[in-house]
Amino acid sequence: MELFLAMLPLLLCYIIFNLFKLGYQKKDQCCYMLSYECHKATDDQKLDTGSCAKIVTRNKNLGIEEYRFLLRTMVSSGIGEQTYCPKNIMEGREESATHMDAVSEMDGILFHTLDKLFAKTGVSPSEIDIIVSSVSLFSPAPSLTARVINRYKMREDIKAFNLSGMGCSASVVAVDLVKQLFKTYKNSLAIVVSTESMGPNWYCGKDKSMMLSNILFRTGGCSMLLTNNRALKHKALLELTCSVRTHIGSNDEAYSSCIQVEDELGHKGFRLTRDLPKAGAKALTMNLRVLLPKVLPLSELLRYKISYYRNKIMKRPTSKAAGPGLDLRSGIDHFCVHPGGRAIIDEVGKSLALNDYDLEPARMALYRFGNTSSGGLWYVLGYMEAKKRLKKGDKILMISLGAGFKCNNCVWKVMKDLEDTNVWQDCIDQYPPKAVDNPFSEKFDWINDESMNFARIEDFLPQLQLLA
Repeated sequence: MELFLAMLPLLLCYIIFNLFKLGYQKKDQCCYMLSYECHKATDDQKLDTGSCAKIVTRNKNLGIEEYRFLLRTMVSSGIGEQTYCPKNIMEGREESATHMDAVSEMDGILFHTLDKLFAKTGVSPSEIDIIVSSVSLFSPAPSLTARVINRYKMREDIKAFNLSGMGCSASVVAVDLVKQLFKTYKNSLAIVVSTESMGPNWYCGKDKSMMLSNILFRTGGCSMLLTNNRALKHKALLELTCSVRTHIGSNDEAYSSCIQVEDELGHKGFRLTRDLPKAGAKALTMNLRVLLPKVLPLSELLRYKISYYRNKIMKRPTSKAAGPGLDLRSGIDHFCVHPGGRAIIDEVGKSLALNDYDLEPARMALYRFGNTSSGGLWYVLGYMEAKKRLKKGDKILMISLGAGFKCNNCVWKVMKDLEDTNVWQDCIDQYPPKAVDNPFSEKFDWINDESMNFARIEDFLPQLQLLA
C-alpha cells in the first residue's frame, strides 16, 4: 500500500503529461484550404446536341437497340449541352487517340488551373512542399506530378505522390493523404490536382453497360492549395475537420460494379453494372456510421439512440423513406454531393432525406459541366460559393463515391463568408433555370415514340444527321 501511494504521484504525472501531449498533437494537426481553381474548357470543346449526334453516327458498331438505348439515356441523363469534351473526340479521332492526345489533355487542365491558382494566391511554385495528383486512367512516365514540377521548376526536396485507379472519389483520397502527411511535415504548403483522362478512354463499342460512361463523363478538373501553417489561417477558405474513407472492394459485386474492361470485340471502356446503386448505398451507410458521430452534437446522437431503442422495444417499424434517422442539419449546413449522374444524386438525396435546395448544387453542376470524375465535387462547391450560400462557421459534408468500390467523405468548416463566382462567373445568374428541361429531350425525344419500335436503322440516321 505504501509503495502504491509512493508511486501514485508519478502515475498522475504520467497521465497528465500524456493528456497534455495528446492535446498538443491535436492542436498541431490542422488542414486549411487556401484556394481552389476549377477548369473550364474552351467553347470549341462544348458538347451540344449537334456534336453528340455527330459522335453517335460515327460509331458504326451500333444497331437499332443500341441507338435507342443511347438516345433515351441521353434524354434522361440530367446533363445539359454546355458540357465539354476532349479535343480528339470533337475532331473525330475517338478510335485513334494517341499518347500525346492524353498528355495534351492533362497539360491543358493541370497547367490552366495551377496558373490561375498561383496567380490568385500569390504563392510561388518554389514554396510548395507537397504535390499530389489524382488521375485514374492515365499514368505516364515521367509522372504527371513530374510534369508539373518540371513546368514550374519546383524545389528538389518536394514530396510528390501520384494516385491512379481511384475513380470519382480520388480528390477526397488525395486531400486525406495530404492531411496525413501534414502530421509529419509542419508548416507546409501542398498542391492537389484532380482530373480524369477522357480522350483515350472513349468507348467505341456497343455494350450498353459500357456506353453509359460516354453519356455521363465530361472534361474538367480542379487544383487546390492546402496548408497546415496556422500563420496562414486568416487566409483560409475552409478547414478540414473530419475525413473518413471506406473501401468495400472485398465484396465481389461491389468490386465489379464499376470497372474498366474490354468488351467482346476488344473495345476498352468502363462498365457500370446494375450492382452499382447497391454498392454505393452500402459504402455510404458504412462510411456515415463512422463519420456522423464525429460531427453531430452529442444531444442529437442521444436523441437518436433513445428513439431507436424505444422503437425497437415497442416493435415500431422504421420508415425507409425517413433517411438515416438522424437530424443531419444539427451538425451539417451544406451537402456537397458528387455529381455522378441524376440517379446517384437522387439516391443519395433519398438516403439522407435531403431536399431540393440541398441537392440543387449537385444537379446544376451535373447539368452545366457533367460528371467530371474526381474534379466534380469542386464544381458543386463552386456553385455554393457563387450563390453566396457559404457563411463563416458553416459545415459542409462532401460525399464522394468511386470505383473499388469506395466511399470517401469529409467535412469542411467555412472560415469566412465566401462569394467568389469562380468557374460559374459567366452563367451563375442563369441557375437554377425555372425548368431544368434536358435540351436533348426536345431533339431526341422522338426515339420514345411507339412507332419507332418497328423502325430500321436507316430510319434513325437521317434524323440524327439533320441534328449534326
